[in-house]
Amino acid sequence: MNPVELEIYRNLFASIAEEMGVVLMRSSFSPNIKERRDFSCAIFDAAGEMVAQAAHIPVHLGSTPMSVAAARREVKMERGDHVVLNDPFAGGTHLPDITFVSPVFADGDVPLFYVANRAHHADVGGKTPGSLPLSQSIEEEGIRVSPRKWSRELQDEIALASRTPEERRGDLQAQMAANRRGVVRLCEEMDRRGQALIGAAKALQDHSERFMASTLRELPSGSWEFEDRLEGDGFDSGPIPIRGRLVLNGGTAKVDFSKSAPQVKGPVNVPRAVTVSATLYAFRCLADRQLPSNGGYMRCIEVVTREGTVVDAREPAAVAVGNVETSQRITDVVFGALAKAVPERIPAASCGTMNNLTIGGRDPRHGGRPFAYYETIAGGSGAGPGFEGASGVHTHMTNTLNTPVEALEYAYPFRVERYGLRGDSGGQGRYRGGDGVVRQYIFDAAATVTIMTERRATGPYGLQGGQKGRPGRDRIIRRDGTTEQLRAKQVVEVESGDRLVVETPGGGGWGLPQQDGLRNRDESPDD
Repeated sequence: MNPVELEIYRNLFASIAEEMGVVLMRSSFSPNIKERRDFSCAIFDAAGEMVAQAAHIPVHLGSTPMSVAAARREVKMERGDHVVLNDPFAGGTHLPDITFVSPVFADGDVPLFYVANRAHHADVGGKTPGSLPLSQSIEEEGIRVSPRKWSRELQDEIALASRTPEERRGDLQAQMAANRRGVVRLCEEMDRRGQALIGAAKALQDHSERFMASTLRELPSGSWEFEDRLEGDGFDSGPIPIRGRLVLNGGTAKVDFSKSAPQVKGPVNVPRAVTVSATLYAFRCLADRQLPSNGGYMRCIEVVTREGTVVDAREPAAVAVGNVETSQRITDVVFGALAKAVPERIPAASCGTMNNLTIGGRDPRHGGRPFAYYETIAGGSGAGPGFEGASGVHTHMTNTLNTPVEALEYAYPFRVERYGLRGDSGGQGRYRGGDGVVRQYIFDAAATVTIMTERRATGPYGLQGGQKGRPGRDRIIRRDGTTEQLRAKQVVEVESGDRLVVETPGGGGWGLPQQDGLRNRDESPDD
């Protein structure tokens, strides 16, 4: 297949995935999906290898192939079926991420493609509203669904486990509608193009494999190690080291995480799918943007883990926060190792946390109706060779938008009083890291607030002599004026009139600063 044909089919498959995303976004109920766009869509071939993805959430897309594999393995799918799952130990990531997998048939009885979407639901039960609790077991994190065929009974089961059942039903229906759209569009293209569509999918995957192999051959062969740490699990474990050993050899790469810390009590553990996803993302960043994102380039990269570690947790480990926080640290480890191999190509660490915030309670504006809210908050990106870090952006394993202030205030009994950049929080260097943000809320009703963050003790690392970004910090200002500093992972009750202030980390600097005497903001979150 010539380059022009490859580009035509690449755009075709990607446009179908994007169209699925539009259906999901526009028909969903929750601000988390409709406004923040915390979802992902992709297309897979008959063997379950990814053919194309939309430009959605990195932590979803690298792990979704394992969901498709679990669905194919556990359920015999027929025309019109949808398989639903969220079990982290059966192809999922964490319980709020619910995945739909649907087969695409032509004339025969064997699926020729699959379509899948994954969306983060604002509440699926568990100890605290928002389903990112300070948990010690997955059983405390919400409803758990191993691969099962979609049914009204399953929809009701998921909805009734949530504090916001009608919102869950609406979002689940939106996911099903998105997959139906993908099935219809692929059937139309198969009617039009026949077996050529299947051949094009394989050609795109093979092209991506060659593309990534060529990218890796440009890197020096050798072995490099890097270690970074999670600050804690919310209980008594921490710091928690994640160790990666990178081996580059011609057109292949291997990253070995087997010497990482054993799994811990708190919810920062991840299933292997998340570790694979974060690693693949880092290597995707090395390649030119013309690389088609599909299963082909994944063939060049081997990820080694050891079961029972924080990066490959064993059931029934708590995993609610791992998907959003540990995934970021795994990315930092891979980039740190690559920076030793190709220092002229790798940026400093970005903010290194998704700054997760969940808020739940009862809304007095609507007769005490329960509500549950979830968002991730932007930070600073790391500076790199020849460029400054961007300020106030979502980085690496998250690719969501912010929740617009107007949408938030309409939907929930709290308001945003302040939202802006956190000046001078990016690390100094020849090229300066981006600044984090300050986001301040005032509550109009009592609520349970859960904050799950990282980089609150040590800022994101700089590279090539650049300084660390400033760590984040969070606090509650009570209505009587007293202030409570929050831990990095904490559940706190608030009352009407209380305020929450979230200050997110800046990115690391790159290169030696060009002036002497610059303050090194390494450790203290209060400087």
